[in-house]
Amino acid sequence: MYRQTEIIKDSSEVSPGGGDLEEGGGAEFVINVGPQHPATHGVLHLVITLNGETIKKVEPHLGFIHRSIEKMCESLTYRQFIYVTSRMDYLSSHINNHGCALCVEKGLQVEIPPRAQVIRVIMDELTRIASHELWWGAMAMDLGAFTPFFHAFRERETINDIMEETCGARLTMNYMVPGGVMADIHPNFQKRVKDFIILFKSKVDEYDELVTGNVIFRNRMKGVGFLSKEDAISYGCTGPTARGSTASCDIRKLYPYEVYDKVEFEEILETGCDSFARYMVRIRELRQSIKIIEQLIDNIPEGDFQAKTKAVLKLPKGEFYSRVETARGEFGVYIVSEGGATPYRIRFRSPGFSNLSALDHMIRGGKIGDLIAAMGTLDLVIPDIDR
Repeated sequence: MYRQTEIIKDSSEVSPGGGDLEEGGGAEFVINVGPQHPATHGVLHLVITLNGETIKKVEPHLGFIHRSIEKMCESLTYRQFIYVTSRMDYLSSHINNHGCALCVEKGLQVEIPPRAQVIRVIMDELTRIASHELWWGAMAMDLGAFTPFFHAFRERETINDIMEETCGARLTMNYMVPGGVMADIHPNFQKRVKDFIILFKSKVDEYDELVTGNVIFRNRMKGVGFLSKEDAISYGCTGPTARGSTASCDIRKLYPYEVYDKVEFEEILETGCDSFARYMVRIRELRQSIKIIEQLIDNIPEGDFQAKTKAVLKLPKGEFYSRVETARGEFGVYIVSEGGATPYRIRFRSPGFSNLSALDHMIRGGKIGDLIAAMGTLDLVIPDIDR
């Protein structure tokens, strides 16, 4: 899995034992992690320059699963293109679709029924929990703890079952449509969600007991992958990656959409600026998502689940932008319309690309063994980056 090349600048600079003869001197090694290494998340290729075990540079090489999604969307109608975004950040597919629907609705100036708004937010928060569950299990497994992965998927499976019953699918649900949602919720939906809330509250405490308080885990995470608030902002980081560095960036709070301005929840900020801080943001966000769902599940308004729209949608000529908070950060949708049935230009602002750009800065000067810990807390989904 590793291909290794030794680069020696000048043999006179290297001692016979391989040690450094000056600060920063000595032999440099370039190793390739990926593009199919099991410790990387998705098809990611990192070219890493090392001096001994110390990282001098990390250079991501992208494009292995680039599918030209933005160009594809320009040949699809305003109803069709939404669902292509499910294949980007597939762990936040509901929320991606939501952002696209909001942008189309902004152009059409459609008023969304209150019932659809509440259903959308509940689905978004269930999606956020499911995504953080997978991340938590994979994060622990990256650092050598295999058991938490099974615990995480146990609760995630419950969410997938709820999604499947209402939406007909478990991962790429295709449930959001311009004007609301594709179908009303299943008659069992509210009961199953309330049962899940009761179950999940005790499980988050279990996660803390299994992983968060584990001394080995804490030692692997604390002080690793430092990213200051200023640097997080400079690199354009969003989501838990930025909030772990105290940078306030939760779109649900700053630019509320749907009913987020009507529910009480906290924007989670941590001051540690390291891998453990980013870990804690996501753990605490699990509790906030449950809090949001609790406030809404018994207060779903009666009425239509979808506004009346034309069969063929045509946005007026102009430019439209919307943004939502996915499990990984800010997802932006930019549409340029010429007044036809298909967009003239579409551009997506995905959170993973900006977050990945900070990896070299975070880990430079650290040890090769700390790379996976730092990279894992970025919660990378590579199709979201490549598009």
